[in-house]
Amino acid sequence: MQRGSLVKVARKNGPDVWQFRWSEKGGDGRRVYRKRVIGTIEQYFDTAEARRLAACIIAKPAFLNSRPTPAAMTVADLCRHFQHRELAQNDVWRSHSTTRNYIFYLNKWIIPRWQNYELAEVRTVEVEAWLRSLSLARSTCAKIRNLMSVLFNHAWRHDFFDRNPISLVRQSAKRRRLRTSSRLLRSNHF
Repeated sequence: MQRGSLVKVARKNGPDVWQFRWSEKGGDGRRVYRKRVIGTIEQYFDTAEARRLAACIIAKPAFLNSRPTPAAMTVADLCRHFQHRELAQNDVWRSHSTTRNYIFYLNKWIIPRWQNYELAEVRTVEVEAWLRSLSLARSTCAKIRNLMSVLFNHAWRHDFFDRNPISLVRQSAKRRRLRTSSRLLRSNHF
């Protein structure tokens, strides 16, 4: 853990505040940047008072400052949770056809391929390669990619995972071939 820094931050409404910023290693070994508001400049007039309070934050054991790391979850578990929470029949957030299509894509493509992968094992490049290997229309592959992104956003929102690896997957929805003019002429010819 670093010693951190104390900065004065302007607020849109109300007085400026003292903000303490620091970094520490997360459970996976990566650096995690944290920040916490110490108080307003009205509460702590000088920097010394705010630094004394910030020293208390540093002195706390790391397990009190950080969130617990969630247990490993597989993609199949995430899909079940997503279906239970987001695709319930009484949910009016999504239309019936969207819900039906999501369930179809989950059962036909995503779960059979990714069910045994833990969320941390899903790699952007591997998903991209898998989508390119499918003998489907690009628009269908784009729909599968977008649903996987929705799944990982769901995991992030519910604190099952800390990022969305699908956001970096490149997948075009353009047609592979355009209709040629001779086809158009034949279809319009009597």
